[in-house]
Amino acid sequence: MQFETKVAILVLEDLAVWQKLNVTAFLATGIAAAAPEAMGKPYEDAAGRQHARLLGQPMLIFAAGGEVLRRAWRQGIERGLTRAVYVRAMFGTGHDAANRAAFLAEPAEAPDLVGLALRGPRREVDKATKGASLHP
Repeated sequence: MQFETKVAILVLEDLAVWQKLNVTAFLATGIAAAAPEAMGKPYEDAAGRQHARLLGQPMLIFAAGGEVLRRAWRQGIERGLTRAVYVRAMFGTGHDAANRAAFLAEPAEAPDLVGLALRGPRREVDKATKGASLHP
């Protein structure tokens, strides 16, 4: 199935595995919250129990160096893509308000990004993520 939009999550390649997983999880929730129309229907198991909805399209996970991450950040802004962000300082916080304060304290044009999620038209996301490699 071909989707009109694409979701890409870029994670700094030199993070510890637990950090990569944490960043990816947080960024995926940001995209899901920003795109409620992209959410699928609730899952139901064979016993009739309801389970949470998932995003109804694939998310591609990329490993990226710092420069590729910064380029994708700039391209995401220039192309008007939906963005979810995670900066290094957020590893030292413990709740949403502290995360938002940590991000606000970053330089507006050069945050210390360790993760970025983008959603938008396929071609625009492809252009923004050029140079990133699918995570191994």
